[in-house]
Amino acid sequence: MSAEATNSVSPGQMPGAVSGAVTPTATRRKARPRIDLRRLGRAALLGPAARGRLPDAISHVVEAHRAHHPEADLEPLRHAYVLAESSHRGQMRKSGEPYITHPLAVTLILAELGAETTTLTASLLHDTVEDTDVTLDQVRDQFGEEVRYLVDGVTKLEKVDYGAAAEPETFRKMLVATGNDVRVMSIKLADRLHNMRTLGVMRPEKQERIAKVTRDVLIPLAERLGVQALKTELEDLVFAILHPEEYAHTRELIVRNAARADDPLAEVADEVRGVLREADIPAEVLIRPRHFVSVHRVSRKRGRLRGSDFGRVLVLVNEDADCYAVLGELHTCMKPVVSEFKDFIAVPKFNLYQSLHTAVAREDGQVVEVLIRTHQMHKVAEAGVVALGNPYAPAPDDPVDGERVDPTRPGWLSRLLDWQEAAPDPDHFWSTLREDLAQDREITVFRPDGGTLGLPEGATCVDAAYAQYGEDAHACIGARVNGRLATLSTVLKDGDTVQLLMGQDPASEPSREWLEHAHTPAARIAIQRWLTAHPAQAESQQSEARIAENRTGVRPADVPEPDAAPDQPADRSATGNVHADLPGATVRLARCCTPVPPDEITGFAVRGGAVTVHRVECAAVARMKDGGRAEVGVRWGEAAECRVTLVAESFVRPHLLADLTEAMASEGAEIVSATVEPPTQQQVRHTYTVQLPDAGHLPGLMRAMRDVAGVYDVSRAQPQPQGD
Repeated sequence: MSAEATNSVSPGQMPGAVSGAVTPTATRRKARPRIDLRRLGRAALLGPAARGRLPDAISHVVEAHRAHHPEADLEPLRHAYVLAESSHRGQMRKSGEPYITHPLAVTLILAELGAETTTLTASLLHDTVEDTDVTLDQVRDQFGEEVRYLVDGVTKLEKVDYGAAAEPETFRKMLVATGNDVRVMSIKLADRLHNMRTLGVMRPEKQERIAKVTRDVLIPLAERLGVQALKTELEDLVFAILHPEEYAHTRELIVRNAARADDPLAEVADEVRGVLREADIPAEVLIRPRHFVSVHRVSRKRGRLRGSDFGRVLVLVNEDADCYAVLGELHTCMKPVVSEFKDFIAVPKFNLYQSLHTAVAREDGQVVEVLIRTHQMHKVAEAGVVALGNPYAPAPDDPVDGERVDPTRPGWLSRLLDWQEAAPDPDHFWSTLREDLAQDREITVFRPDGGTLGLPEGATCVDAAYAQYGEDAHACIGARVNGRLATLSTVLKDGDTVQLLMGQDPASEPSREWLEHAHTPAARIAIQRWLTAHPAQAESQQSEARIAENRTGVRPADVPEPDAAPDQPADRSATGNVHADLPGATVRLARCCTPVPPDEITGFAVRGGAVTVHRVECAAVARMKDGGRAEVGVRWGEAAECRVTLVAESFVRPHLLADLTEAMASEGAEIVSATVEPPTQQQVRHTYTVQLPDAGHLPGLMRAMRDVAGVYDVSRAQPQPQGD
C-alpha cells in the first residue's frame, strides 16, 4: 500500500494554489470534468455491479479510454475493477477515502493519455499483489500473462526504496524491471503523479524527501520516455514543494498575465488561422500555455517577461506534408525568426518527439514561438511511450516463438539495459546513470552513410565512437567532423556529420585519457570496463614513452624543448654537401627549415664567420632581408647524405611512438633527435630530425610515417617565429 498518499485534492491542483486561478497544466489538455474522489469512494463502497454491467465508479475511465480506443473490449476493465475493489475493501487512504480510489485515479491518468486496455487493466490491479491476498498466479489465470508481467513489474518497483539511502544495486534492479517493459514505468509514473497530487497533509520533511526523489529520478525518466504530460505536472508539483517562494512568485506572474486586456499569443493565433484558411490548409490552431517551471526558467533567462513569453502557438494538421506546408505559409506571410527553426520531424528527438519549431516576430518586437505537428505527433509528444499501445505485440503472421520483442522502445531505454550489463560494478552504474539523467538536452549527429546518432549535449567524438561501434570503438584512432580532421575530444554540435576513423588492429586498446572526454554511460562504462580488466596494459599506457625510449633509443620529451632560433645551425656533420661563396666559412643548415636537396637555398653570414643555409621560402629569409642582411650564395654539392626535420601530427593511441619510429627506421632514417609534445585534446605533435643516406629517401620516409595508424599528417618543419 502506498505510504505516500494523504488527503486528496482535485487532480491538477497544486499545493499552495490560489483559489480561482487556472493553472497551465489544467489548460494544456482537453477539458474534462473533475473527478470527485469522495464520490468514487461512495460508489466503491456500494460494491461491484452485477456481472455484465460496468460499475459506475469506472465510468470516467471508460469514457477516457473510449475516446482513444473506440473499439476496445471493456470486459477486462470491468473484471479488474471488481477484483481490485473486493481485494482492497476495508483498506483506507490516510485521507479517509476507500483505497480503491487510488488505483482508479492512476488508471484515469493513463486512460487520458491513451494507454491501451492491457495497461489500464494492470493499473487497476497494480497494488493488489503487494497489499492484498491476490497472487500473481491468480492474475495470470484471470487476465493473462501480459497483465501478470506488468503487475509483477510494478510490484517490484513498489518494493524498491530509491530515496537518498537507496543501494545502487537496488536501483539497478528497478531500472532493469522498467527496461523489460516500458509500460511498467508508465504505471509507476502515473502512480507517483497521483501521490504527488495528494501530499497536502504529510509532514514537510517527508514531502521534501519524496519531491527530491521525484525530481532526481522519476522526472528525468518521464522525459526520456517522452511522457511530457506527466513530466511537466510532476515538475510543477516538485517546484511548489521544494521552492515555495519562487513558485508563488511565478504563479503571480501567470495570474497577472492572464488578467491582461491584450494577448499577443491570441492575436498571433488568429493571424495564423487566417493565413492557413487562405492557403486552404486544414489545421487546428491552439494556444499552449507554458507550465510553471517553464515560465520560471524563461523569467530567469530573460528577466522581465512579455505576453508572448507565457506560451506558444500550436498548429495541428493531418499529414506530415501539411506540417511543411504550414511552415512555408508562415515564413512567407509572417516575419520568421530563422535562428529559431528546428526540424524534429526529419530528425526526431531521442524520446520519440516530433515537431517543427519556428518563431515569428511581431511589429512590437515580441517573438512568438510556433509548434507545428500532426495530431498523431501531438499524441506522442504528450504521452510518449504510453501512446504506442502494446509495443510487444507481434505483427500478424510474424510469430516470435515466445520471445518478447520491442520494436518501438526508445533508443535510450535500450541502451540502459546494455549499460547495466556492462557496468563493472553497481556504484559505477549508479554514478554514470545519474550523470546521464542530469542531461536534459540531446543532439543528433549524422554518419557518412546517412544514419544518425542521438547523443547528449556536450558529447564528444569519443561518445560517438562508442555509440556507433560499442566496444569495437577501442580501435578508434580519430575522426572527421564535417569533413575536417578532428581529435576524439572534439565536442559535437547538433547536425554535425561525424566520420570515425578506425584502426585495423583487433587488439586495440582505449586510452585512459578518453575517460576525460567521455560523457555518455556507454562510453565511460566500456572504457572503464576495459581498464579494469587489463590493469597491466592500463598501467603501461602511463609509461609508454619510457618503454618506447628503451626500444628505440629515442628520448621522447615530456616537455617540448625550446625551438632553435632561425640561425641556430644543425649538426656540422650534415653540411658536407653544401658550398658557400664565402671562402673559409663554415656552412651550417638552419634548424628552422632544415633544407635538403633539391630545395632552393640561400645563405646568410652570422657571427663567428659561419654561413647558415635556409630554404628560400623560409620566413626567416624575408625577415633578414628586411633587416638589411646580405645574402651569401650557396649551392648543393655532390655528397648524397642529408639531414631533415619532420613534424608528424597524430591522434593519441597506445604504442604510437614505437610504431612510428619503427617505420622510420625501416626507411633507413637515422633519428638524430626527437621531441614529443604533451598531448592536447587527444592530439600529439612529434618533431624528428633524421639523417638520410640521400634526399631521394625523403618522399618514401614521409609516406611510411603517414601510413602508421593514428598519424594524419607529416610535413617538413616550418620556420619558427623567433627573431634573429
